[in-house]
Amino acid sequence: MEDRLTKIKKIMLDAVPAVCSERARIVTRVYREKECLPIIEKRAESLAAVLREMSLYIEDGQLFVGNQASTPRAAPVYPEYAFDFILKEMDAFDKRESDRFVVTEENKRILREILPWWQGRTLKDRAMAIQPKEVLDDAKTGVLGWSGNITSGEGHYIPDYETVVRTGIPGMLDRINGLYEKLDLAVPEDLRKASFYRAGRIVLAGVIDYIRRFERLAAEEAEKCRDPGRKAELLAISGRCRALSERAPKTFAEALQCVWFIQVILHIETNGHSISMGRLDQYILPFYTRDIESGALTQEEAVELTGCFFLKVYGNNKLRSWSGSRTQLGMPTYQNICLGGQTPNGEDASNPFSYVCLEALGRNRLPEPNVYVRLYENTPEEFLRAAVKVVMLGFGIPAFVNDQVIIPSLLRVGVSKEDAFNYSTMGCTEVQVPGKWGYRANGKSKVNLLRILELVMDGGADKKTGRTVIAGIRPIEQCESFEEVYGAYQKALRYYMHLHVMADNINEHAMCELVPDALCSLLMQDCLERGLHIKEGGTVYDYISGVMVGIPNVGNGLYALQDIVFDKKLVTPAELRSALDANFEGKEGEYVQSLLLNAADKYGNDMDGVDFLTRDSSDIYTKEINNYRTMRKGLGPIGCCYTSSTVTITANISCGAAVGATPDGRKAGEPAADGVSPSRNTLKNGPTALLKSVSKLSNELFAGGQLLNIRINPKNVANESGEKRFVQYLRGFSELKCWHSQYNLISTETLRDAQRHPENYDDLVVRVAGYSARFTSLNNELQEDIIRRTEFEL
Repeated sequence: MEDRLTKIKKIMLDAVPAVCSERARIVTRVYREKECLPIIEKRAESLAAVLREMSLYIEDGQLFVGNQASTPRAAPVYPEYAFDFILKEMDAFDKRESDRFVVTEENKRILREILPWWQGRTLKDRAMAIQPKEVLDDAKTGVLGWSGNITSGEGHYIPDYETVVRTGIPGMLDRINGLYEKLDLAVPEDLRKASFYRAGRIVLAGVIDYIRRFERLAAEEAEKCRDPGRKAELLAISGRCRALSERAPKTFAEALQCVWFIQVILHIETNGHSISMGRLDQYILPFYTRDIESGALTQEEAVELTGCFFLKVYGNNKLRSWSGSRTQLGMPTYQNICLGGQTPNGEDASNPFSYVCLEALGRNRLPEPNVYVRLYENTPEEFLRAAVKVVMLGFGIPAFVNDQVIIPSLLRVGVSKEDAFNYSTMGCTEVQVPGKWGYRANGKSKVNLLRILELVMDGGADKKTGRTVIAGIRPIEQCESFEEVYGAYQKALRYYMHLHVMADNINEHAMCELVPDALCSLLMQDCLERGLHIKEGGTVYDYISGVMVGIPNVGNGLYALQDIVFDKKLVTPAELRSALDANFEGKEGEYVQSLLLNAADKYGNDMDGVDFLTRDSSDIYTKEINNYRTMRKGLGPIGCCYTSSTVTITANISCGAAVGATPDGRKAGEPAADGVSPSRNTLKNGPTALLKSVSKLSNELFAGGQLLNIRINPKNVANESGEKRFVQYLRGFSELKCWHSQYNLISTETLRDAQRHPENYDDLVVRVAGYSARFTSLNNELQEDIIRRTEFEL
């Protein structure tokens, strides 16, 4: 087994990420040929054509089939969203400092030929044309980040895989055919459903043809194969494909193959990432148990099959613009799987297949899939120890989320008790109810809180453009009290809260009109019954959250203003202004920075004053954002409101780069804190104090997800007693009702050596943000950000 998984892993690691033009070419042709069709049917015809015409392959030794593009780790092109960055950056894709892609001269020729046709027809074109001036002006100011939402697909959902494996793909087609045949097109409500149902039929027919193509390919390769063992494997693959084109899966291997076919096709349908597989150990368990009990499967075979499945997941890739890549370096696709936790009736959900998943994960040690373990007060010790053993391998997976805060968080926003207990992680650290949630539990806009604080310090003016953004605010050197500054911050944050919802809803309007997706909508309750795709309001729940970047920095900065400037008067507002303008350079600047850094308490050290101010300043957003409504309000789903998130991915670096020196003592251009993780070099009281500080935040209000990075010296947990301490620390994390935690257990010495000798560390994987990535694939700036995180002793 190790030989097989190692061999396939080497194929994947050796594969050079490339740009594949096949999808773009086929979709462009179909859009031109079918221009008169309703948009959802046109997109369905495009996807079906891609599935019937794209190149197929089977990796040597792999036991599952299904590919997103023409070669392993290649990324398709999705011109219907945006194409300008491709033409602009294409010759530099292979020269990037990170996330490099090669493009053959033939693919460049094809793309340059077909992409100009999309001018004026893309999602980006539409959204930019209808966004108001104040939203477009902020692109120069740099508070909001919403452009990623109109240059790629939505993603950020968990399909109803439980229904997929229970009914099978032909069963799904039978159901939609039955619904369509019952329509009376003289009835307006039925007529509105007809286009969605036709699109669903088109897509599912294409999916079945895609599966049958692999049935034939595997049989053809078996015919040519001279290795009897591999020949039998290829024939088995062909047989599984034939079965899945005709019926629901019956065996463990068929169930995993069925899930993979849907997963990879969803990535072909849309350029969105964070398409997650939910509670894999729950809906695959019946197949595993049946095959184990019948003797058709051994545990070792199950681990090997699961390892092969995980390797297929790693094969998906996504092409981003360089500006988009800088917010999420390492080519993440955030394909999330969640293990353990509780059943909908509150019983322990860990099971024998949960352990199989952990073992396969540890053998592969790759960034994808992104795996989480749900913790609660009665998580079995054996299961928690098994998860910790995998984390101690040092690749940042699995991470942990806490039922004791997430379930109440979901109940608070109106999710039913049964569904709340059945939540799963999605993408980075977000959560959803599988198969019942619309797009994006998080990530619509990124709100740069540090930039807002900088605008407040500058009297509401954007010094870069000379534009007054928020009137009625005095610059810091004229302020007479902390209350005045804090009031100005609240005013500015509320302005940008309103602006980011405006931008998001306008983008949503454009997406609904131009890029509805039939397949993913078929996999969400109750889209079929309502005859509505996701954007029209077909799902059970609809919640969206923006991401707050820099909560710890703002908390520290506001506390320093209160404590150092206005209460103790160690620095005057004018002296602070002078030091900020000088970026803390010179004797006076260094003195002021030293006071800001050392004389005021910092979030993360269990100091009530700064911790509570950090909480209060973030609560301005978390408590008021629920008053805003999504575009599905009144169309059927429960919720239809905005919530909060701190899932910054690597936007903390780009957000920090856009901000000058700030009153927390941070110099211009330095990264902001990631998620609710403390700022650089501010932790003094150890890892338990860190959890206590995080526990003081209004964690239940962050229904969109939270992010806490923790770095631990691997030598400190390398023995039995260290492992026990780690387990107890996780118990404490759960009891303190922190939302999320993830761990890097790689020494500074190893990371520095990997910087010097990257050729020796091709498979070194680190936890970046809500995802892991190969360390040597990251640029130096992000590598340094990871290395400079505080390394704890447990």
